[in-house]
Amino acid sequence: MVAVPRDVFPSQVEHPGAPSGAGAVSAGTGQHYLRSVAGLTRHYGRAPDTLELSEVKAYLQHLRQDRQLTLGSLATVVTGLRFFFEVTLGRSRRAFYIPAPKQPQTQPHVLSRQEVARLLAQTEHRRDRALLMTTYAAGLRVSELVALKVSDLDSERMLIRVEQGKGRKDRYTLLTERLLEELRAYWRVFQPALWLFPGQLAQCPLSTRTAERIYNRATRRAHISKPGGIHSLRHAFATHLVEAGTDLYTIQCLLGHSAIETTTRYLHLAPRGLARRGSLCDLLAFDPAA
Repeated sequence: MVAVPRDVFPSQVEHPGAPSGAGAVSAGTGQHYLRSVAGLTRHYGRAPDTLELSEVKAYLQHLRQDRQLTLGSLATVVTGLRFFFEVTLGRSRRAFYIPAPKQPQTQPHVLSRQEVARLLAQTEHRRDRALLMTTYAAGLRVSELVALKVSDLDSERMLIRVEQGKGRKDRYTLLTERLLEELRAYWRVFQPALWLFPGQLAQCPLSTRTAERIYNRATRRAHISKPGGIHSLRHAFATHLVEAGTDLYTIQCLLGHSAIETTTRYLHLAPRGLARRGSLCDLLAFDPAA
């Protein structure tokens, strides 16, 4: 069996095609990429740097037709292989182009503000309520949520520091009065020292899987049947800001998007005619218990 070196994907190497400093590969992403190259190596029983482009394409076709990988899983494999051949081996994309599967143009299901209020009202514990409220009110990815530290909350400037989010970028997002009130009530009960939402061991943060389970339990209790996981709260945050008349550049900064094109998708999620001109509003300006 041909082994793939463990240092094939150094954590600080930039992702191909990403702006300088914006696409460094994290340890988790590197593991996904490593598995992609390992699968290719096992399939042919040869070192991957000896393979021709036609063999790589045949392998991808095998994954799709015989292994029946989803388009999302296949796209992850393609990204990993592209990184290996283009960055690690230094091959030109023009000469060694690995095609990515075409993704269907779908839009996520967006929770209404009333559904978010019902969701928060149906949480089982104060910690769960604070966790889901933070996800929504700050527009966080679940990985960013569980990585929050108590010290990341800046009540003087009313900001939350997101450290090393996607693309290894730091940014600031909203800390609203309503969220701060909820987090203070949560802290008085649990008094977390380091991580805002610690796991079973205080020195470790809550896992993303546990955060997903908290969201799924709350949706069941609130009788919300729309598909999607906890990331739906981030979609709702952005869509509701669009509906409130917030400019796209502000939303882009709050979400941490590298390109404005990624943010413009939320224009299609907000029903026409609902956007109102005005300043940034507190999306938690409702009574979750109503």
